[in-house]
Amino acid sequence: MADYQLVIIGGGLSGLAAGIRSARFGQKTLIVEQHHRPGGLNSYYHRQGFLLETGLHAMTNFAPTGEKHAPLNRLFRQLKLSRKRFITHEQLGSEIIFPGVSLKFSNDLELLCDEIGTVFPAKVDSFLNLVKEVEAYDPFAEVEWRSTRDFLLERLGDPLLIDMLLLPLMVYGNAEEHDMDLGQFAIMFRALFLEGFFRPEGTIRDLLAMLTRQYEKFDGELRLNTPVAAIMQKNKRVLGIRLADGEEITADAVLSTAGIPATARLSGWDIDEKKYIGQMSFMETISMVPRDNLRQEQTSQTILFYNLKAELAYKRPETVIDPSWGVICFPENFHGLQEKLAKNVQVRVTNAANYTLWQAADADEYRRLKEECCRQSAESVAKIIGNYRQDVVYQDSFTPMTIERFTAKSEGAVYGSPIKIKSGRTPWSNLFIAGTDQGYLGIVGSMLSGVTIVNQHLLG
Repeated sequence: MADYQLVIIGGGLSGLAAGIRSARFGQKTLIVEQHHRPGGLNSYYHRQGFLLETGLHAMTNFAPTGEKHAPLNRLFRQLKLSRKRFITHEQLGSEIIFPGVSLKFSNDLELLCDEIGTVFPAKVDSFLNLVKEVEAYDPFAEVEWRSTRDFLLERLGDPLLIDMLLLPLMVYGNAEEHDMDLGQFAIMFRALFLEGFFRPEGTIRDLLAMLTRQYEKFDGELRLNTPVAAIMQKNKRVLGIRLADGEEITADAVLSTAGIPATARLSGWDIDEKKYIGQMSFMETISMVPRDNLRQEQTSQTILFYNLKAELAYKRPETVIDPSWGVICFPENFHGLQEKLAKNVQVRVTNAANYTLWQAADADEYRRLKEECCRQSAESVAKIIGNYRQDVVYQDSFTPMTIERFTAKSEGAVYGSPIKIKSGRTPWSNLFIAGTDQGYLGIVGSMLSGVTIVNQHLLG
């Protein structure tokens, strides 16, 4: 008899959600997490009295409590959590900024439609037809990869409008360079434009605490500081896991949230690993600024997606970062949160980064690069929101190396593999993957991924 019915590798959001779902139905479940707290990419740390979040700019897939079929509400039912007690704050509004042109959007699609009507008046009907087509599209059908750019060119015909629509969708969940699979586009289009951004009450620490309590309520076991050395397997079935300290734990099934490349290395899965390593990683700078020093453009919007060039170059840059495009997020700029602001608030800037160059730097060069990249990024951002560097009371940053270290995502590829396995299946009948490499993205999507794998493969 196995030690556990299900062992889950990784205590990120998809792992926690899978654990809750499994334990809720009485399965003896263990989550093993290599770090000292759960969360993975969506975690937190403390510096000089500040709690800094590593993933939660904003959650996507907002839905009012009454929409039963919405992903957010469906997720809460699956986890047996009270959606009504989960207090949410919608975004103030966001903006896509290109040279000489911009599009505002919010959780009300009508604003984006009006903006397109003003800036691209000949494309309004085409955009409305696109919305209907995306709503009817099944992004999880097992179909071959299909180019989103070709799809949009046929329907919209305007390269600038296409780039502007793709920027927020890509930077919030696309593992590929230049283009994206149509299924991923449909997922992200719904999540951002049809449903929208929100933040929960509190911080990512509170969200993680809620999920951990629920998991433990159903007698799920969580072991932190527990790295996995191997997935034991024989005759196309996995037997369990071997920990870094040599301990072996047997299981009827194993669910890995470490991504396809890491799962392959642990299990001996024979794949061309290079094909499964994403190229897109990022550097992020978190700056604490006195709220009284904020300018109007820093208090009226939630997220700014900017591109300073004529065309969008969504790719791994040839330099350590590409400050010409990125994301500026004000995590406190949500309805109902502004009146609760602390003395200092965050400005978070995210830019594409080159893992290989960061990985090659020694310790001194790494520190120098971080300082230089923070400066470059701030200079670009100043063109959008004005100079705020002189107001910063504390600043920290993380790079592709940080992401790889704390998430096990190869080369710091935040959105995992460019090749997704939508079924979650592997060559072993009782080894599954969940999370970004299944094709679910964002916080809500990541948790739904874990739930879906348990429902489809482990509750029979």
